[in-house]
Amino acid sequence: MKHTIAKIQAREILASGAYPTIETTVTLKSGATGRASVPYGASAGTNEASVLTDKGKRYGGRGARKAAGNVSKKIGSKLRGKVYSSQRELDEALTTLDPTARKTRLGGNSLLSVSLAFARAAAAAEKKELHEYIRAQAEFKKVRQIPRPMMVVIEGGQHADNSTDFQEYLVCPLKNLKYAESVRIGIEVYHATKKVLKKKKYDNNVGTEVSFAQAGIK
Repeated sequence: MKHTIAKIQAREILASGAYPTIETTVTLKSGATGRASVPYGASAGTNEASVLTDKGKRYGGRGARKAAGNVSKKIGSKLRGKVYSSQRELDEALTTLDPTARKTRLGGNSLLSVSLAFARAAAAAEKKELHEYIRAQAEFKKVRQIPRPMMVVIEGGQHADNSTDFQEYLVCPLKNLKYAESVRIGIEVYHATKKVLKKKKYDNNVGTEVSFAQAGIK
């Protein structure tokens, strides 16, 4: 199914960590719309797409006005009125606009927000759930089982001050359990961990992902 982009707009919003990110809205000629925000973590690998920030004094240099401006002006002006018959075509067009390895010219956050917003708009136009649209675009076989949940119980690295060298300690319940049972087990382990920390005279402070972040844990 072909989709014509009518409008692309972006704005700076606040993410859950109280730092700015961008939210992009893509409107198709059919009237379908898709909206997507792009959160980013405290740490980033050397091969991850870049996060474009404003620098300066606002929000400690982490403002997202430049990224939003790139979406509304530099990306929007190039894609507006264009017709795309697949998600791959749209993503290839975005890559052409910024061919740098880590998307440092326009910002990985700018490009990703447009890609996901377009996916949501296209899914709405095709009357599909987002996961159905993505599965069809990627030509995945029908998924009959959802992944096992993984829950962070203790965090360190750049996610917490004065904590462990490892960034995340996760609980992953065993296979062949119903999803609800896996979630229950993970939560019970989380609460049990709190009791152990209290018993060993550690604080119950939590890090950025609301997992326990303690100095001196052995």
